[in-house]
Amino acid sequence: MGSSDDSDRTVTTDSDRRRGDSYHLTPEEIASFRRDGYVHLRGVMSEDEMTAIEAVYERFLRGDIAVAGKDFNDMTTGEHGTDPRGYAVVNVMLPRKYYPQWQGNLFERRAQSIAEQLCGEGMTIDFDQLLAKSPGRPDAVFHWHQDQAYWIDTDDRRTATCWLAVDDSTIENGCMQFLPGSHHEPVRAHRPLHGDRSSSHTLVTELRPGDVMKPVEISRGDITVHNEGVLHGSGGNYSSSSYRRAYIVALRSQSTVAEERRRGFTHSHNDAGEVLDAVDGLHA
Repeated sequence: MGSSDDSDRTVTTDSDRRRGDSYHLTPEEIASFRRDGYVHLRGVMSEDEMTAIEAVYERFLRGDIAVAGKDFNDMTTGEHGTDPRGYAVVNVMLPRKYYPQWQGNLFERRAQSIAEQLCGEGMTIDFDQLLAKSPGRPDAVFHWHQDQAYWIDTDDRRTATCWLAVDDSTIENGCMQFLPGSHHEPVRAHRPLHGDRSSSHTLVTELRPGDVMKPVEISRGDITVHNEGVLHGSGGNYSSSSYRRAYIVALRSQSTVAEERRRGFTHSHNDAGEVLDAVDGLHA
């Protein structure tokens, strides 16, 4: 005689979904990414795995690993080359370039697995980034934007930007917020936050009537994955005691990355001015 006891059911845990270099997505998560432009994936990295990542991350924040020019800056103001203890949002662009030992790390490998499940074959790492919101900084705000606005126009825009929480990411400390489904519309017109792009790399756009942003709180070791077109941003860090640290690995199609590099576009803040001025959002 059959049983309906709950003990007969298979329970999938985070550790079951982590399978070596890969992380297994459900059909519902893939559908959510395609519908909303983003998805929250739980437990992509274990606590032991996060400890290893955090050790390198802290070396960047302390300045133990040298980063050139504007690739170490305050994302809110564009300030660079000064004492980072005064920065609202410490931004390190291309850490895998400045610390080659990080290339091929476990998070990169799992991100590759996730990108291929979400976007298909032929995905590769385009760039990586560290973003640390300093405690007690309500001004550590990421204004509303679409990532494609920062990038040049290419034929294949498939993107999986994997945003790893190094700390629990909450409304209080400035978690990510998304406008579900906004990737189905064209890229909105953006403008530099301060003057021109030589003084402020940050681009911003405006919300429209009816836009309702959805905060997504996630735990350490979780990630969100978003595409190139979804509108997003985040608030300041009102926590008096803790950073909100994130480690981002963005994957795009091999053909797109090749075309970016052909045009001299590397995602570095040190890229040539004419390259930075050719991005999609400034010509929407």
